[in-house]
Amino acid sequence: MSQRNFDNKQVAEAMSSLTSGASLCSEKPIFVITDCGEWFYQGGKLPIKFCKLFASILHRIEREYFLITPVEKLKVCVASQALILVDYDKQADGSFRVKSSINTEHKVASLAQFVVTDDSITLLLGKGVEARLNRACFYRFIEEFII
Repeated sequence: MSQRNFDNKQVAEAMSSLTSGASLCSEKPIFVITDCGEWFYQGGKLPIKFCKLFASILHRIEREYFLITPVEKLKVCVASQALILVDYDKQADGSFRVKSSINTEHKVASLAQFVVTDDSITLLLGKGVEARLNRACFYRFIEEFII
């Protein structure tokens, strides 16, 4: 059996082709993400393990959120940002590792990706998903990088 090595671009293109043909199942969102980062499915609160699973297929397309699989696309109602970041660590290379309230971890290339406003600090993660630092991280970030 031969073994092929694929680069990141090839993998990304293959994954994109799997999800681009999925049709929207319903115009009505059956998933809701609240302003404090809680996930609900048809009115019931989801356990963290399911939130983490669904976050792996969460996409933002033209300011709307969807859960996309190769065969279906479900609309998600997001109150503000899809993920609330509860911790971050600056790495030696200048990048950041951030952790969300649902225990997902993400790499952020540089400080420049953080968008600072008077009342929040946000950033875009993979698949266009927007995240916000929680209040404690907000003040820590301001103290470390702004003041």
